[in-house]
Amino acid sequence: MMDADDMIRRLSGPVSLRRRMAYVVALVMGLGGALAIGLLWATEERLPSVFGGFAVLCLAWACYGGWALTRRTPLFALDRVIGGWIAVAATWPLTLLTVALAVDRQGWAGWAGAAVNVVLALVAAVVLVRARSARAALLRRKRELGG
Repeated sequence: MMDADDMIRRLSGPVSLRRRMAYVVALVMGLGGALAIGLLWATEERLPSVFGGFAVLCLAWACYGGWALTRRTPLFALDRVIGGWIAVAATWPLTLLTVALAVDRQGWAGWAGAAVNVVLALVAAVVLVRARSARAALLRRKRELGG
C-alpha cells in the first residue's frame, strides 16, 4: 500500500524518454520550420504576410519544446494543455481559410482540402479537451494526497 508521499514521488518522476524525444522533435522542427520560412520570406519577393504567421507558429512549437525540456519540476500535464492550445491556434484559422477558399473556388479539390483541415481542427480540439481533463485529474489527485 502506498502512502501519499510515495504517490506524489511517483507523480513527480522524471519525464519518460519517449516524451523527451517528442519535445526534442518539437524544438528542432519548430526551429527548422521558422528558419526555412524566414529564409524563404527573406529571399522571395512579395510573399503574403501569412508566412509571418507560419513562422510564429513554428517558433511557438520551438519554444514549447525548449520550455518542456528545461522543466525540472512535475508538469502535471501542463505541457499537453499548452501543446493542445498551439495545435488549436494552428489548425482553426487554417481551416477557416480553406473552407472560405473552397466556397469561393467551387472545386472538389478545395472541398477535399477543407475536409482534411476540418478533421485536423477537430482532432486538435479533442486533444486540448483531453489534455485539460487529464491535467485537472492530476491536480485533483495531488490535492487529495496533500501535495
